[in-house]
Amino acid sequence: MTQTMIQKIDNVLDRVIEKESNLSLAQLGLVERVRYSEKQNKLYVFTKAIHSTHGCCTLLALVQQTDTLQDLEEQFKKEFPEHWVQIVNV
Repeated sequence: MTQTMIQKIDNVLDRVIEKESNLSLAQLGLVERVRYSEKQNKLYVFTKAIHSTHGCCTLLALVQQTDTLQDLEEQFKKEFPEHWVQIVNV
């Protein structure tokens, strides 16, 4: 992965804001890693899954996380229009 790609990835993580905390994904550490397959021209974005012992809290967190992940995917597609982007929630 080139330094330019790394900078673009960092920019995406800085500008996507999780609405509940009003913090960027870079600050929250929600994205564990990004892998690039040059052969497939594909970016894999691995995010942390939310787990809770309380059902209602988990449901609310998942709804919020879904919105954030949609924003993340949109921003990656804008930043890397020539690549296929896949969000992987682990």
